[in-house]
Amino acid sequence: MNTQKTNSLGPFLVLTFIYFIVGFLTTVNGQCQGPLKIAFLAHVEELKNTLTTLISFFFFLGYLLNSPLAGKWINLYGYKKTLMRALSIMTAGLLMYFLSSWFATHYGNLDIKIINDNVPVGYFILLVGSYLMGTSAALIQVVINPYIAAYELRGTQPVQRMNIVCAVNSFGTTIAPFFVTAVMFAGVSLEDVQAGQLTVPFMAIAICVIVTALITNHLRLPDIQGTRANIGEILERSIWSFRHLTLGVIAIFFYVGAEVAVGVNVNLHAMELYGLDSGIPALLATLYWGGMMVGRVISGMFNRISSRVQLTVTTLSATILTLIAIFTNNLWVLVSIGLCHSVMWGCIFTLAIKGLKKYTSLAAGVFMMGVFGGAVFPVLQGILADLLGSWQWTWMIVVACELVMLYYALSGSRIKDAECLEE
Repeated sequence: MNTQKTNSLGPFLVLTFIYFIVGFLTTVNGQCQGPLKIAFLAHVEELKNTLTTLISFFFFLGYLLNSPLAGKWINLYGYKKTLMRALSIMTAGLLMYFLSSWFATHYGNLDIKIINDNVPVGYFILLVGSYLMGTSAALIQVVINPYIAAYELRGTQPVQRMNIVCAVNSFGTTIAPFFVTAVMFAGVSLEDVQAGQLTVPFMAIAICVIVTALITNHLRLPDIQGTRANIGEILERSIWSFRHLTLGVIAIFFYVGAEVAVGVNVNLHAMELYGLDSGIPALLATLYWGGMMVGRVISGMFNRISSRVQLTVTTLSATILTLIAIFTNNLWVLVSIGLCHSVMWGCIFTLAIKGLKKYTSLAAGVFMMGVFGGAVFPVLQGILADLLGSWQWTWMIVVACELVMLYYALSGSRIKDAECLEE
């Protein structure tokens, strides 16, 4: 990449902090599903679970539909202006959350009839907020991922920088559950949650994002040359003509599916084995997400091990550990794959955009479409659990995901000479 070798640390730290916000708010969105189910859908009977899962579905739908938009914006306006637009959309999403709780508090009697249920209007405002939050998260990551990969710092390589920012992102996902329980719903049992309790926390987060955007707007974020097309430049090739990128999108689809499936459904399997009140379900989820954070911190210290080698070793290890967990029905073994999952995102991304030069920004946009796997695989696993009457063998879905990523590490990520744009 045509970047200076003496880039300063400032922009790297700013983008790392914004990546922390994305991880934090993504997990807050997921952790709020239970309380939101009580606050907005307490009087819904037939569609309660379906409507609850739609909150996360709309979040990931923002990734699927709007990720390519960020790549186009980067080519037109540059990285910094695209980032500012993304932060504006995030603020709008948080304000929609605020509006949904305010509306439910003051106009709770307004609802829309769906089949035999009366669904409050505030719930639909919440879905719009979730969609905007997912869109903003996608846009921000489309900016940050290629920027961090190309923004050279002395003594680091792309996958190492990616793992560092992902570790900070994981820290956000780790502390978010504590924020939800200790701040948003402190001292209130789940059965007593009211929509009005969301008003102040979401407004406070929105103010924090606005302040971050104002600070970012006054900082110098140098453009990364050679990673996007110039204004008016016509790109000769379709972004999908690069085999290693196309297969990278497929690989990240399966990766995010496996990551979210374990993080979300291990709780449900643990309830089946240990009961709801044992405390073990929450502990297992904490160990899994905490393992991802620890793994990313450790991998951030490696500056000589290639992305392909890291991805090969971790996918093989995760496959073996998951099979052991399935045959022994041992969830403590299963959550240990968080250490393996920790590096996969950075490895797949750096391999997928390698050698793309002016196509990099567009590639980052289509790459993020694969995050929609996080909305697909957990649901498929739940359906399979209902069919089998148990969660034990449903984890074969995760094994299949690991094998797809192993193929990408060994073969799919290799660039043919005709595809490479680097000198």
